[in-house]
Amino acid sequence: MEKQPRHRPQRQFPGAKRLIIECELDKCIHCGSALVNRRTWYVKKHVQTLAGPVFVAGKSKKCVNPDCPHTGETYYASGVLTISLPYSTYGLDVLAFIGWQHEQEHQQLVEIQQKLNQRGVLINERSVGKLYRQFLALLGGMTERKRERLRQAEQDHGGIIWALDALQPEGHESLLYVLYEVWSQTPVSALQLSNPTAARLGEWLKPYTQLPFTVLATLSDGEKGVMAAMKESWPQAPHQHCQLHFLNGVAEPAMEVDAQLRRQLRDDLGGLEAVPEYDDTPPFCLTSEMRS
Repeated sequence: MEKQPRHRPQRQFPGAKRLIIECELDKCIHCGSALVNRRTWYVKKHVQTLAGPVFVAGKSKKCVNPDCPHTGETYYASGVLTISLPYSTYGLDVLAFIGWQHEQEHQQLVEIQQKLNQRGVLINERSVGKLYRQFLALLGGMTERKRERLRQAEQDHGGIIWALDALQPEGHESLLYVLYEVWSQTPVSALQLSNPTAARLGEWLKPYTQLPFTVLATLSDGEKGVMAAMKESWPQAPHQHCQLHFLNGVAEPAMEVDAQLRRQLRDDLGGLEAVPEYDDTPPFCLTSEMRS
């Protein structure tokens, strides 16, 4: 019998799509001066999603104003949390898929593993169980450890920023909504819904409006129900669209045109004969006498 490696080998995905996510903020929230990009990526990892593996890197910024009481403060890219949880190499869509299959379809962990393997996700049964426990933890909401991280964020920045994002596992009608705090990169709670409404989302967010933290701002995509729920829950906090979703929306028309151009080139050039290949000397070549 072939001996199995003691530790899981490091997986490589050379053809993975690259996602370089920048910090959404342009100015320091304390002094208003322009933030400067940091050269290094504070996070870089390959993430397996239902759509295939992606390479994710987060770029941060910092305040360099010497007169700012928070000079040198680092600001991170919250968009990384819309793809996967911290320290996780599996996408949130995989997490939602596991939760839906186990809770709604009543599938065993080994059956979910087989389905994910069929979709090209490299995962074992033990990891499926670990991700399912993370799914339950998100649904469970606040813990004392999370509270402490929020307290630290408020102490460091004078308040917290709530962000809300949703994703839909392929082939399912339900959406997984994840609430997280931007400064501390802390996922706080999650909710899986089939027919989301602003009222239902607001009911879910209500306990978090009672937390004793100053809310500086809220962040979400352009979904009307999400925006309405966020504004109703924290009416005094300014609301901003997530830069990642905004840029994706701006790029979508260009991507459609690019796809049409690729199809047109494939149709126009697909009928051309292939360039001939020769093993030795081509049937016609100039000799030295002919060139002279």
